[in-house]
Amino acid sequence: MARTKGFDPDAAVDAAMDVFWSNGYAGTTPQQLVDALGIGRGSLYNAFTSKHALYERALRRYHERETARLIEILDGHGPARERIRAAVDLVLAASLDDDERRGCMVTNAAVEFGGRDEIVGHLVRRALDRQQAALKSTIEEGQRAGDIDRDADAGALAAFFLTTLNGIRVLAKADPDPARLSSLADTALRLL
Repeated sequence: MARTKGFDPDAAVDAAMDVFWSNGYAGTTPQQLVDALGIGRGSLYNAFTSKHALYERALRRYHERETARLIEILDGHGPARERIRAAVDLVLAASLDDDERRGCMVTNAAVEFGGRDEIVGHLVRRALDRQQAALKSTIEEGQRAGDIDRDADAGALAAFFLTTLNGIRVLAKADPDPARLSSLADTALRLL
């Protein structure tokens, strides 16, 4: 009879996500993971094969959760401009409420790994591409409705807002000044 695992793999990935999100990949030790997951080192490697494999799963989990929240707002009801404002407000509030200054795990991965890891790079690009596509779709919808300048380049605006959202996250890690971050958000929204 097969032995059952003594832990919930989904809960373990969630716990690992929090550790990696707080410390980054390089800053996370196997002992921190063992402590956070509440399992032995052997069980950690038996279940996830490596620290890197667990990081990949944690990054995917973060992407699924956080990107879904952003896209849900962008795909919601109401004028496109208001939905984009709500998406910016979501990122702004999350950044200002982040007492640990963890920022965005996807952005952190992009900065930490750069182009040096093919798998992490793919996961980062996938998350950013999904966010940009949702922004572009919302902007185009606003253009069709007359809420957003029809002559504006929707792709360029979407890329700009993606950069702005990630910029807010990065700035908040260094200096979470509400006035500075709100001013940045307001300036971006005036471009619509």
